[in-house]
Amino acid sequence: MSAASSVSMRDALYEAPGPRTRRRIVVGTVVTSVAIVAIVAWVVARLYEMGQFDSRYWYFFAQWSTWRFLLMGLAGTAEVALCAGAIALVLGILFMLGRISHNRVVSTVFRVVINFFRGIPSLLLIYFFFLVIPSYGIKMPSFWMLTLPIALTASGVLAEVFRAGVNAVPKGQREAALSIGMTEGKVMRKIILPQAIRYVIPSLISQLVVVVKDTSVAYVVSYPDLLQNARVLISNYDALVSVYFVVAIIYILINYAINQWAVNLARRSGAKVVTRSQENPV
Repeated sequence: MSAASSVSMRDALYEAPGPRTRRRIVVGTVVTSVAIVAIVAWVVARLYEMGQFDSRYWYFFAQWSTWRFLLMGLAGTAEVALCAGAIALVLGILFMLGRISHNRVVSTVFRVVINFFRGIPSLLLIYFFFLVIPSYGIKMPSFWMLTLPIALTASGVLAEVFRAGVNAVPKGQREAALSIGMTEGKVMRKIILPQAIRYVIPSLISQLVVVVKDTSVAYVVSYPDLLQNARVLISNYDALVSVYFVVAIIYILINYAINQWAVNLARRSGAKVVTRSQENPV
């Protein structure tokens, strides 16, 4: 593996700290850690005083029916996240191709579309699908009222990720392919896109974390995801803190696993680091 391919994202973005900076980092880390421990201890003490550790708030987690209900919600979350992720991947590639088009009008249109979907909150788009679209007589299942807005907002981000990957491919490869008679479309399909996707695979997987988080607003359309099922448990057992604590741990574990998957893929592939500076500024 070459030295360029072994450069980490941190090394690409930041200079190595000097001795004084390292000492400051150590001091800041210690002070911050002590402050976090103190805050956590205070929160735990307050919860204990309020009786949140009583068995009546936790006993139902020993029942299989509780976990089966949460797993059903987790399956709903996974279904939305995977479907939205797949749609976002396809749209991201299409938007990217339009964005890098040599036709100035097409490129401008897709730049506006990408910036729109990158900038609009997914929750606002979900409300649009939930409140506005049905007023025109278009009926959609709650699954699609949640999945499509999440996919659209993610597609804008993925379009820029793909564009960064395309710009990271050495331009000489395109010129060499064109010189031997290959068309622009064939060069993109057979030479540039395969390499670009390989460069950005870790970023694509990491974006799945954002998609998973966006599914937590499923309550707007009453879709039975993990958080919506958790709200049902809270209503049934009047146990807000314990249920949200367990659900938060589940989300943390899922997102940590996705991030580790991305890190492991990046290490095994040895792909070069793709940064914002490699994007086409125009």
